[in-house]
Order: sequence, then C-alpha cells, then structure tokens
Amino acid sequence: MTPEEYKQLKAFARQDGALLSLLWIGAMACYIQGLTSPMLAMIAIVLIIASPFYAANRLRHFRDEARKGIISFMRAYGYTVFTYFYGGLLMAMAVFLYFHFMDNGYLLGTLSDMLNSEEGRQMVKIYGMADQMKQGMAELAQMRPIDYALNMLTVIITTGFILGVPTAAIMQRQTARPGKNEE
Repeated sequence: MTPEEYKQLKAFARQDGALLSLLWIGAMACYIQGLTSPMLAMIAIVLIIASPFYAANRLRHFRDEARKGIISFMRAYGYTVFTYFYGGLLMAMAVFLYFHFMDNGYLLGTLSDMLNSEEGRQMVKIYGMADQMKQGMAELAQMRPIDYALNMLTVIITTGFILGVPTAAIMQRQTARPGKNEE
C-alpha cells in the first residue's frame, strides 16, 4: 500500500466512522429514552444491530468507488478497524458530554426506579441477583463521565477488531466485476 492509498483509506474511514457514530449516538439517545418507552428501546436495539451492516455497506462503497471494485482482505480489515476506531472516538466524546453535562443522575435513577418497582424486585428475586444488582448499582454510581466514555471506546474498538474479520472476508474482492466502475 502506498502512502497515498493509506491516506485515502484513513480519509474514507474517518468520514464513514463519523457517519457510524451518528448511528450509535442515535441508538444511545433511543436507549436512554427507551428506559421509559418500549418503542424507543426497540429502535435502539435495531440501530445497534444495523450498525455492522451499515459499516459493511460503507466498506462496499469504499471498495467500489475508491478502489474500483478491488480490495484485499487486509485492506478491507484495516478500513473496518479504522472506521470503528474513528466512530468510537466520536461516540466516546458524545458519551462523555452526555454524562458530564446532561445526565445529572437520570440513567442511574431510572435504572434504580426499575429495580425498585414490584416487577423489578420480583425479577431480581427470581434470578437470585439481589447482591449483584446492589453491587452493580453502587459501581455505576461511582463511575465518572470519563469512565463511561473510555469503557464505550474500548468496547467499540474491540468490536471493530472482531467484526472486521467477517466483514473483510465477505467484502474482499480480488477482481472487479465486469461492467462496474469502467471509465
């Protein structure tokens, strides 16, 4: 890979990572509001499940438009990892900003209300998780906004490394398809 091709790969990955982060930010907003609205919770789940397919679609676009229909496994893998990395940076920034300036205990309070409801207490009792839930809530209460952000960044980067393998394997192409991208 030449330096120009590497710059091109990173430039496309930055743009597509920014778009992917918008999808994740929307999912986060739907998740937070979905704690009190089942419809928004479902939308959050759909957005999260759709994100690897969206990333694969952006890789296909990069392959077909910038690479003229040809991309190796390693280049596709690198593109996918970079896309998740750049998207993760923006998502982590959004998570930090949300918890630092906007949340004011809303998420923790809503989770606590859910667990203290009659249904929540019954569920915790059935699964025998009272001690784990108390410990988990105490740990969440101690987390700082930067902790949430770094946790999110770590999860997204790890996910990019893992999902990059099947995505690159499916999207790699050694020869261009006839009739596509001809000049």
